[in-house]
Amino acid sequence: MPVISKSGYFSKEQEQTARFAKALGHPIRIAILQLLDSKSCCYHGDMVEELPIAKSTLSQHLKELKNAGLIQGNITPPTIKYCINHQNWELAKKLVNNILK
Repeated sequence: MPVISKSGYFSKEQEQTARFAKALGHPIRIAILQLLDSKSCCYHGDMVEELPIAKSTLSQHLKELKNAGLIQGNITPPTIKYCINHQNWELAKKLVNNILK
């Protein structure tokens, strides 16, 4: 029996929605986004002070959000400043809203 490839089956919109949803799939990531949304930007060290997680765990969650394109980081050694990627954040809200209609 031949194997049917599913590549090309999903639309770009569906794939992007799934990427955003995966990034939003942990409560600490929601808290990170809410924190960043309440400020223009925030340094990694400052987030450690405000969130109840270890620095290394925070870094892993920031990486997931950055890979999904929801946040962006500016490296100014020895610190990293994170901000919401407003263009992708608006797109994420639109895409998630579309599936919740």
